[in-house]
Amino acid sequence: MCAIGAARRGRAVLLLDHSEKLAEKIRISGGGNCNFTNLHTRPENYLSGNPHFCRSALARYTPQHFIALLDKHGIRYHEKTSGQLFCDDGSDAIIAVLKNECDAAGVRWCMPCEVRKIHPPPPEGEGLGVGERLPQSATRFTVATSHGTFHARSLVIATGGLSIPKTGATPFGYKVAQQFGVPMTRLKPGLVPLSFHPDEWKSYAGLAGVSVEAMVSCGKQTFRDDLLFTHRGLSGPAILQISSYWEHGQPLHINLLPDRNMREIFAQQHGSRMLLDNFLAHYLPRRLAEIWCAQTIENKPLNQYADKELATLAERLHDWQITPTGTLGYAKAEVTCGGVDTRALSSKTMECNNVPGLYFIGEVVDVTGQLGGFNFQWAWASGHAAGEAC
Repeated sequence: MCAIGAARRGRAVLLLDHSEKLAEKIRISGGGNCNFTNLHTRPENYLSGNPHFCRSALARYTPQHFIALLDKHGIRYHEKTSGQLFCDDGSDAIIAVLKNECDAAGVRWCMPCEVRKIHPPPPEGEGLGVGERLPQSATRFTVATSHGTFHARSLVIATGGLSIPKTGATPFGYKVAQQFGVPMTRLKPGLVPLSFHPDEWKSYAGLAGVSVEAMVSCGKQTFRDDLLFTHRGLSGPAILQISSYWEHGQPLHINLLPDRNMREIFAQQHGSRMLLDNFLAHYLPRRLAEIWCAQTIENKPLNQYADKELATLAERLHDWQITPTGTLGYAKAEVTCGGVDTRALSSKTMECNNVPGLYFIGEVVDVTGQLGGFNFQWAWASGHAAGEAC
């Protein structure tokens, strides 16, 4: 996106990529169908240490702009839940659009290409007379690669985060930030399944593959979506969403029956002779009802529980509290939370405030979208912002 914008403005653009395959992360996204944006994109859909930073770029390049690009190329798409747009013709169609736009604009490619060293410009004023300034067109960066040495006025880092290493993810972008003294925020896996201690989870491991729609909360954040039990813990959209906000030691609060008032239901059925797990199987998957009961209370007919016991059971069904021990890490994370500190960048151009000509865009920056196409929209928007400025 950045290369397209810069080349259209007449800039000479060289795109260096260490991978042998182009846009592998786009290729595998959305099960191969690429959830390329979300119609309801707002700044509130992003997590950042500087929450307002993303507003400018998102306002200037909206989902409708990317949709117009696909329409131009005749790419078909469809909407799923909550404004999520997927490509009918698969991820390869999205990659082809971006590649064709780059080629049409005159972007040069160099891949696979290893960047071996980036030489910064000389200290400001070195070699200049009194009152002279470095010309805007002057070379600022020298990049030594496996394909030779290149010189550039602008250097854009669009290398992503640490998530899904099999797609080629590396810490390269963070190392460049470190080299130039650009501050970073703490990194952690985001949109990732959560794990529990094996001894504590062994009773629930048998539920692997069972899912239920639930409301999951952590701190001030709440998401309602499917929750999936796995051999090692919890996954599914609701868990992936909350994982970006979860910190070690924090409990999750899970409402297993968000559409029911179990306190009223228990009160109405208090005279029933039905065993508790059989009764709950009317509302939850049977295996979940059986194991949840076994871990919570002695399984008896409803009419043998005291009112206070049923009230407590209802409370636990609506607020099941469990504390994960960790995540499944970057190998299973869809994104990396944290990154280049946005306070060191211009929100309009993505340029470093203290390093003229150096830009950071996309996932390498401390802007992390929620699940549902928001991270791609940030990629398009931040790339467009830098492409219009670099």
